[in-house]
Amino acid sequence: MEQMSQAQGIRVGRILGIPIYVDFSWVLIFAAFCFILSQQFKLDHKEWTSAESWGVGIATSLLFFTSVVLHELSHSAVAQAYKIKVLSITLFIFGGLARISREPTKAIQEFNIALAGPVASAVLGGFFYLVSLFFPGNAMISAPLQYLSWANLVLAVFNMLPGFPLDGGRIFRAIVWGATKDFSKATRVAGASGKLIAYALIAYGLGSLFTKNYDNIWFVLIGLYLLNAAQMSVAQVTIRETLAGLHAADVMSLEVPTIPANMSLEEYSNEVLRTGRRVHIVTMGDRLAGLMNVAALNQVPRDEWNMNSVQAVMVPRDKIIWAAPEEPLLRLLERLMAADINQMPVVSYGEDGSAHIVGIVSRDAILRVLQTRSELGAALSHR
Repeated sequence: MEQMSQAQGIRVGRILGIPIYVDFSWVLIFAAFCFILSQQFKLDHKEWTSAESWGVGIATSLLFFTSVVLHELSHSAVAQAYKIKVLSITLFIFGGLARISREPTKAIQEFNIALAGPVASAVLGGFFYLVSLFFPGNAMISAPLQYLSWANLVLAVFNMLPGFPLDGGRIFRAIVWGATKDFSKATRVAGASGKLIAYALIAYGLGSLFTKNYDNIWFVLIGLYLLNAAQMSVAQVTIRETLAGLHAADVMSLEVPTIPANMSLEEYSNEVLRTGRRVHIVTMGDRLAGLMNVAALNQVPRDEWNMNSVQAVMVPRDKIIWAAPEEPLLRLLERLMAADINQMPVVSYGEDGSAHIVGIVSRDAILRVLQTRSELGAALSHR
Protein backbone atom coordinates (compact mmCIF):
# COMPACT_ATOMS: atom_id res chain seq x y z
CA MET A 1 0.00 0.00 0.00
CA GLU A 2 1.13 3.53 -0.67
CA GLN A 3 0.42 6.92 0.79
CA MET A 4 0.40 10.42 -0.72
CA SER A 5 0.58 9.52 -4.35
CA GLN A 6 -1.84 10.12 -7.18
CA ALA A 7 -3.92 7.41 -8.81
CA GLN A 8 -3.34 7.04 -12.52
CA GLY A 9 -4.51 4.94 -15.42
CA ILE A 10 -7.89 3.78 -16.65
CA ARG A 11 -10.77 3.31 -14.22
CA VAL A 12 -12.39 -0.10 -14.72
CA GLY A 13 -14.80 -0.37 -11.79
CA ARG A 14 -15.44 -0.11 -8.07
CA ILE A 15 -15.27 -2.87 -5.42
CA LEU A 16 -16.23 -2.35 -1.76
CA GLY A 17 -16.54 1.35 -2.57
CA ILE A 18 -12.90 1.50 -3.79
CA PRO A 19 -12.21 2.67 -7.37
CA ILE A 20 -10.13 0.17 -9.37
CA TYR A 21 -7.69 1.48 -12.00
CA VAL A 22 -5.34 -0.21 -14.46
CA ASP A 23 -2.07 1.54 -15.24
CA PHE A 24 -1.22 1.95 -18.91
CA SER A 25 1.73 -0.43 -18.44
CA TRP A 26 -0.73 -3.11 -17.33
CA VAL A 27 -2.24 -3.30 -20.83
CA LEU A 28 1.17 -4.30 -22.21
CA ILE A 29 1.92 -6.84 -19.50
CA PHE A 30 -1.58 -8.35 -19.79
CA ALA A 31 -1.09 -8.87 -23.53
CA ALA A 32 2.35 -10.40 -22.84
CA PHE A 33 0.84 -12.72 -20.20
CA CYS A 34 -1.86 -13.88 -22.60
CA PHE A 35 0.71 -14.62 -25.32
CA ILE A 36 3.22 -16.39 -23.06
CA LEU A 37 0.59 -18.53 -21.34
CA SER A 38 -1.13 -19.50 -24.57
CA GLN A 39 2.21 -20.61 -26.04
CA GLN A 40 3.10 -22.52 -22.88
CA PHE A 41 -0.26 -24.30 -22.81
CA LYS A 42 0.18 -25.16 -26.50
CA LEU A 43 3.60 -26.71 -25.78
CA ASP A 44 2.30 -28.69 -22.80
CA HIS A 45 -0.89 -29.81 -24.54
CA LYS A 46 -0.15 -30.37 -28.23
CA GLU A 47 -3.64 -31.78 -28.77
CA TRP A 48 -5.19 -28.35 -28.10
CA THR A 49 -6.09 -26.12 -31.02
CA SER A 50 -4.70 -22.56 -31.21
CA ALA A 51 -8.12 -21.19 -30.25
CA GLU A 52 -8.22 -23.44 -27.17
CA SER A 53 -4.68 -22.46 -26.12
CA TRP A 54 -5.44 -18.78 -26.52
CA GLY A 55 -8.79 -19.10 -24.77
CA VAL A 56 -7.26 -20.83 -21.74
CA GLY A 57 -4.32 -18.37 -21.75
CA ILE A 58 -6.60 -15.32 -21.70
CA ALA A 59 -8.89 -16.83 -19.04
CA THR A 60 -5.88 -17.70 -16.85
CA SER A 61 -4.45 -14.19 -17.22
CA LEU A 62 -7.79 -12.64 -16.20
CA LEU A 63 -8.02 -14.90 -13.16
CA PHE A 64 -4.43 -14.12 -12.15
CA PHE A 65 -4.99 -10.37 -12.26
CA THR A 66 -8.25 -10.92 -10.38
CA SER A 67 -6.10 -12.63 -7.76
CA VAL A 68 -3.89 -9.52 -7.61
CA VAL A 69 -6.98 -7.36 -7.02
CA LEU A 70 -8.08 -9.70 -4.20
CA HIS A 71 -4.56 -9.45 -2.73
CA GLU A 72 -4.89 -5.65 -2.65
CA LEU A 73 -8.49 -5.78 -1.42
CA SER A 74 -7.35 -7.83 1.57
CA HIS A 75 -4.94 -5.02 2.51
CA SER A 76 -7.74 -2.53 1.99
CA ALA A 77 -10.29 -4.42 4.09
CA VAL A 78 -7.93 -4.50 7.09
CA ALA A 79 -6.97 -0.84 6.56
CA GLN A 80 -10.63 0.17 6.51
CA ALA A 81 -11.20 -1.81 9.71
CA TYR A 82 -8.63 0.56 11.27
CA LYS A 83 -10.54 3.58 9.89
CA ILE A 84 -7.87 4.25 7.25
CA LYS A 85 -9.56 5.36 4.04
CA VAL A 86 -8.50 3.52 0.88
CA LEU A 87 -8.57 5.97 -2.02
CA SER A 88 -8.03 3.57 -4.94
CA ILE A 89 -6.40 0.36 -6.17
CA THR A 90 -4.23 0.44 -9.29
CA LEU A 91 -3.01 -2.58 -11.24
CA PHE A 92 0.37 -1.92 -12.83
CA ILE A 93 3.14 -3.83 -14.58
CA PHE A 94 4.33 -5.78 -11.52
CA GLY A 95 1.19 -6.22 -9.47
CA GLY A 96 -1.13 -3.89 -7.60
CA LEU A 97 -1.00 -0.82 -5.39
CA ALA A 98 -3.57 0.47 -2.90
CA ARG A 99 -3.51 4.22 -2.19
CA ILE A 100 -4.37 5.10 1.40
CA SER A 101 -5.15 8.52 2.88
CA ARG A 102 -2.69 8.18 5.78
CA GLU A 103 -0.15 5.87 7.34
CA PRO A 104 -1.19 3.50 10.17
CA THR A 105 -0.76 5.07 13.61
CA LYS A 106 0.46 1.90 15.35
CA ALA A 107 2.98 -0.80 14.47
CA ILE A 108 0.42 -3.59 14.97
CA GLN A 109 -1.86 -1.92 12.41
CA GLU A 110 0.97 -1.81 9.86
CA PHE A 111 1.81 -5.46 10.60
CA ASN A 112 -1.75 -6.73 10.16
CA ILE A 113 -2.45 -4.63 7.03
CA ALA A 114 0.77 -5.83 5.37
CA LEU A 115 0.30 -9.48 6.33
CA ALA A 116 -3.23 -9.62 4.89
CA GLY A 117 -1.99 -9.57 1.27
CA PRO A 118 0.39 -12.57 1.36
CA VAL A 119 -2.14 -14.52 3.46
CA ALA A 120 -4.83 -13.87 0.82
CA SER A 121 -2.50 -14.98 -2.00
CA ALA A 122 -1.51 -18.13 -0.10
CA VAL A 123 -5.17 -18.96 0.55
CA LEU A 124 -5.97 -18.41 -3.15
CA GLY A 125 -3.04 -20.66 -4.09
CA GLY A 126 -4.40 -23.44 -1.90
CA PHE A 127 -7.94 -22.89 -3.16
CA PHE A 128 -6.97 -23.16 -6.84
CA TYR A 129 -4.95 -26.32 -6.14
CA LEU A 130 -7.82 -28.01 -4.26
CA VAL A 131 -10.31 -27.14 -7.02
CA SER A 132 -7.94 -28.57 -9.66
CA LEU A 133 -8.09 -31.95 -7.89
CA PHE A 134 -11.77 -32.22 -8.78
CA PHE A 135 -10.93 -32.21 -12.52
CA PRO A 136 -8.16 -34.83 -12.90
CA GLY A 137 -9.24 -35.83 -16.39
CA ASN A 138 -9.92 -32.37 -17.79
CA ALA A 139 -6.65 -30.60 -18.56
CA MET A 140 -8.39 -27.49 -19.84
CA ILE A 141 -9.63 -26.85 -16.32
CA SER A 142 -6.93 -28.44 -14.15
CA ALA A 143 -3.92 -26.98 -16.04
CA PRO A 144 -4.86 -23.30 -15.61
CA LEU A 145 -5.97 -23.94 -12.02
CA GLN A 146 -2.59 -25.50 -11.18
CA TYR A 147 -0.80 -22.58 -12.82
CA LEU A 148 -2.91 -20.11 -10.78
CA SER A 149 -2.11 -22.07 -7.63
CA TRP A 150 1.63 -21.83 -8.34
CA ALA A 151 1.43 -18.14 -9.38
CA ASN A 152 -0.41 -17.09 -6.22
CA LEU A 153 2.01 -18.98 -3.98
CA VAL A 154 4.95 -17.31 -5.77
CA LEU A 155 3.21 -13.93 -5.32
CA ALA A 156 2.82 -14.63 -1.59
CA VAL A 157 6.45 -15.71 -1.13
CA PHE A 158 7.88 -12.86 -3.23
CA ASN A 159 5.85 -10.26 -1.33
CA MET A 160 7.22 -11.60 1.96
CA LEU A 161 10.79 -10.54 1.05
CA PRO A 162 11.82 -8.07 3.82
CA GLY A 163 12.33 -5.11 1.50
CA PHE A 164 10.18 -2.00 1.49
CA PRO A 165 7.69 -1.42 -0.13
CA LEU A 166 6.93 -5.15 -0.48
CA ASP A 167 4.54 -6.53 2.13
CA GLY A 168 7.44 -8.27 3.82
CA GLY A 169 9.25 -4.93 3.99
CA ARG A 170 6.22 -3.35 5.64
CA ILE A 171 6.06 -6.25 8.11
CA PHE A 172 9.79 -5.74 8.78
CA ARG A 173 9.14 -1.99 9.29
CA ALA A 174 6.30 -2.77 11.72
CA ILE A 175 8.59 -5.05 13.75
CA VAL A 176 11.38 -2.43 13.90
CA TRP A 177 8.79 0.28 14.63
CA GLY A 178 7.32 -1.76 17.47
CA ALA A 179 10.77 -2.45 18.93
CA THR A 180 12.21 1.08 18.63
CA LYS A 181 8.98 3.15 18.85
CA ASP A 182 10.53 5.25 16.05
CA PHE A 183 8.56 5.25 12.78
CA SER A 184 11.16 7.27 10.86
CA LYS A 185 14.02 4.99 11.87
CA ALA A 186 11.95 1.90 11.03
CA THR A 187 11.17 3.28 7.58
CA ARG A 188 14.84 4.03 6.89
CA VAL A 189 15.87 0.53 7.99
CA ALA A 190 13.16 -1.11 5.86
CA GLY A 191 14.02 1.22 2.96
CA ALA A 192 17.69 0.20 3.17
CA SER A 193 16.65 -3.46 3.16
CA GLY A 194 14.48 -2.74 0.12
CA LYS A 195 17.43 -1.21 -1.73
CA LEU A 196 19.60 -4.27 -0.97
CA ILE A 197 16.93 -6.63 -2.31
CA ALA A 198 16.43 -4.40 -5.35
CA TYR A 199 20.17 -4.44 -6.13
CA ALA A 200 20.23 -8.24 -5.67
CA LEU A 201 17.34 -8.68 -8.13
CA ILE A 202 19.02 -6.37 -10.67
CA ALA A 203 22.33 -8.24 -10.31
CA TYR A 204 20.60 -11.61 -10.70
CA GLY A 205 18.75 -10.45 -13.80
CA LEU A 206 21.88 -9.01 -15.41
CA GLY A 207 23.93 -12.07 -14.43
CA SER A 208 21.42 -14.35 -16.14
CA LEU A 209 22.22 -12.65 -19.45
CA PHE A 210 25.68 -14.26 -19.34
CA THR A 211 24.04 -17.70 -19.14
CA LYS A 212 21.67 -16.67 -21.96
CA ASN A 213 18.67 -17.09 -19.65
CA TYR A 214 16.85 -14.09 -21.10
CA ASP A 215 13.60 -14.85 -19.26
CA ASN A 216 15.17 -13.47 -16.08
CA ILE A 217 15.49 -9.96 -17.53
CA TRP A 218 12.22 -9.29 -15.70
CA PHE A 219 14.17 -9.30 -12.43
CA VAL A 220 16.06 -6.21 -13.60
CA LEU A 221 12.80 -4.31 -14.17
CA ILE A 222 11.33 -5.48 -10.86
CA GLY A 223 14.55 -4.49 -9.07
CA LEU A 224 14.51 -1.01 -10.62
CA TYR A 225 10.89 -0.53 -9.55
CA LEU A 226 11.63 -1.63 -5.97
CA LEU A 227 14.71 0.61 -5.84
CA ASN A 228 12.68 3.65 -6.88
CA ALA A 229 9.86 2.80 -4.45
CA ALA A 230 12.31 2.33 -1.54
CA GLN A 231 13.89 5.73 -2.28
CA MET A 232 10.44 7.35 -2.38
CA SER A 233 9.54 5.85 1.01
CA VAL A 234 12.63 7.38 2.60
CA ALA A 235 11.82 10.71 0.91
CA GLN A 236 8.36 10.63 2.49
CA VAL A 237 9.95 10.18 5.92
CA THR A 238 12.13 13.22 5.22
CA ILE A 239 8.98 15.22 4.41
CA ARG A 240 7.36 13.99 7.63
CA GLU A 241 10.37 15.06 9.71
CA THR A 242 10.73 18.41 7.93
CA LEU A 243 7.09 19.37 8.54
CA ALA A 244 7.01 18.10 12.13
CA GLY A 245 5.75 20.74 14.56
CA LEU A 246 4.32 23.01 11.85
CA HIS A 247 0.63 23.87 11.55
CA ALA A 248 -1.64 25.45 8.95
CA ALA A 249 -1.38 28.85 10.67
CA ASP A 250 2.42 28.83 10.22
CA VAL A 251 2.33 28.84 6.41
CA MET A 252 -1.08 30.21 5.45
CA SER A 253 -1.38 33.41 3.46
CA LEU A 254 -3.25 36.02 5.50
CA GLU A 255 -4.50 37.70 2.34
CA VAL A 256 -7.90 36.25 1.50
CA PRO A 257 -8.99 37.78 -1.83
CA THR A 258 -12.74 37.91 -2.41
CA ILE A 259 -14.84 38.32 -5.55
CA PRO A 260 -18.59 38.73 -6.03
CA ALA A 261 -20.61 35.75 -7.21
CA ASN A 262 -22.03 37.67 -10.17
CA MET A 263 -18.59 38.45 -11.64
CA SER A 264 -18.27 37.08 -15.18
CA LEU A 265 -15.61 34.50 -15.95
CA GLU A 266 -14.04 36.98 -18.37
CA GLU A 267 -13.69 39.50 -15.53
CA TYR A 268 -12.38 36.78 -13.25
CA SER A 269 -9.68 35.78 -15.75
CA ASN A 270 -8.57 39.44 -15.90
CA GLU A 271 -8.44 39.52 -12.08
CA VAL A 272 -6.24 36.41 -12.07
CA LEU A 273 -3.92 37.88 -14.69
CA ARG A 274 -3.71 41.20 -12.84
CA THR A 275 -2.98 39.83 -9.36
CA GLY A 276 -1.47 36.41 -10.07
CA ARG A 277 -3.74 34.89 -7.40
CA ARG A 278 -5.14 31.50 -8.39
CA VAL A 279 -7.85 31.09 -5.74
CA HIS A 280 -10.56 33.44 -4.45
CA ILE A 281 -13.37 33.36 -1.92
CA VAL A 282 -16.75 34.06 -3.56
CA THR A 283 -19.23 36.24 -1.70
CA MET A 284 -22.89 37.23 -2.14
CA GLY A 285 -23.25 40.49 -0.24
CA ASP A 286 -21.46 39.79 3.06
CA ARG A 287 -22.19 36.04 2.90
CA LEU A 288 -19.74 33.33 1.89
CA ALA A 289 -20.98 31.60 -1.29
CA GLY A 290 -18.11 29.40 -2.42
CA LEU A 291 -14.56 29.15 -3.67
CA MET A 292 -13.25 29.91 -7.18
CA ASN A 293 -9.93 28.91 -8.72
CA VAL A 294 -8.17 28.74 -12.06
CA ALA A 295 -8.92 25.00 -12.43
CA ALA A 296 -12.68 25.71 -12.36
CA LEU A 297 -12.22 28.55 -14.85
CA ASN A 298 -10.37 26.30 -17.30
CA GLN A 299 -13.24 23.81 -17.32
CA VAL A 300 -15.32 26.33 -19.28
CA PRO A 301 -14.52 26.93 -22.98
CA ARG A 302 -12.87 30.30 -23.57
CA ASP A 303 -15.64 31.58 -25.85
CA GLU A 304 -18.22 31.05 -23.07
CA TRP A 305 -16.51 33.14 -20.39
CA ASN A 306 -18.63 36.21 -21.12
CA MET A 307 -21.85 34.19 -20.82
CA ASN A 308 -21.10 32.56 -17.44
CA SER A 309 -20.67 33.97 -13.95
CA VAL A 310 -18.33 32.78 -11.23
CA GLN A 311 -21.34 31.41 -9.34
CA ALA A 312 -22.04 28.94 -12.17
CA VAL A 313 -18.71 27.10 -11.88
CA MET A 314 -17.38 27.81 -8.37
CA VAL A 315 -17.00 25.18 -5.67
CA PRO A 316 -20.16 25.75 -3.55
CA ARG A 317 -19.82 26.45 0.16
CA ASP A 318 -20.98 22.99 1.26
CA LYS A 319 -18.36 21.31 -0.97
CA ILE A 320 -15.35 23.36 0.20
CA ILE A 321 -12.72 21.39 2.13
CA TRP A 322 -11.59 23.44 5.15
CA ALA A 323 -8.55 23.41 7.41
CA ALA A 324 -8.24 24.58 11.01
CA PRO A 325 -5.35 26.92 11.99
CA GLU A 326 -4.01 24.31 14.41
CA GLU A 327 -4.11 21.39 11.92
CA PRO A 328 -0.66 19.75 11.55
CA LEU A 329 0.90 20.68 8.23
CA LEU A 330 1.72 17.07 7.31
CA ARG A 331 -1.91 16.04 7.74
CA LEU A 332 -2.99 19.06 5.70
CA LEU A 333 -0.62 18.11 2.87
CA GLU A 334 -1.99 14.56 2.91
CA ARG A 335 -5.55 15.92 2.59
CA LEU A 336 -4.55 18.21 -0.27
CA MET A 337 -2.97 15.26 -2.09
CA ALA A 338 -5.89 12.92 -1.38
CA ALA A 339 -8.43 15.45 -2.69
CA ASP A 340 -6.12 16.44 -5.57
CA ILE A 341 -6.51 20.15 -4.87
CA ASN A 342 -3.91 22.92 -4.63
CA GLN A 343 -5.39 25.29 -2.05
CA MET A 344 -7.45 25.05 1.12
CA PRO A 345 -9.09 27.86 3.10
CA VAL A 346 -8.22 28.05 6.80
CA VAL A 347 -11.28 28.60 9.02
CA SER A 348 -11.38 29.75 12.63
CA TYR A 349 -14.50 29.38 14.77
CA GLY A 350 -15.52 32.04 17.25
CA GLU A 351 -16.96 31.44 20.71
CA ASP A 352 -20.43 32.01 19.29
CA GLY A 353 -19.86 29.26 16.71
CA SER A 354 -19.41 31.65 13.79
CA ALA A 355 -16.87 30.65 11.13
CA HIS A 356 -14.29 33.08 9.74
CA ILE A 357 -11.82 32.50 6.92
CA VAL A 358 -8.47 33.62 8.30
CA GLY A 359 -6.16 32.50 5.52
CA ILE A 360 -5.43 30.16 2.64
CA VAL A 361 -2.83 27.36 2.51
CA SER A 362 -1.50 26.23 -0.86
CA ARG A 363 0.58 23.25 -1.90
CA ASP A 364 3.17 25.68 -3.27
CA ALA A 365 3.54 27.30 0.16
CA ILE A 366 4.14 23.91 1.80
CA LEU A 367 6.69 22.97 -0.88
CA ARG A 368 8.51 26.28 -0.28
CA VAL A 369 8.71 25.46 3.42
CA LEU A 370 10.10 22.00 2.58
CA GLN A 371 12.70 23.48 0.24
CA THR A 372 13.75 26.24 2.66
CA ARG A 373 14.03 23.90 5.64
CA SER A 374 15.98 21.35 3.58
CA GLU A 375 18.39 24.05 2.38
CA LEU A 376 18.76 25.43 5.90
CA GLY A 377 19.35 21.94 7.28
CA ALA A 378 22.04 21.30 4.66
CA ALA A 379 23.73 24.63 5.44
CA LEU A 380 23.72 23.97 9.19
CA SER A 381 25.11 20.46 8.70
CA HIS A 382 28.14 21.92 6.88
CA ARG A 383 29.05 24.36 9.64
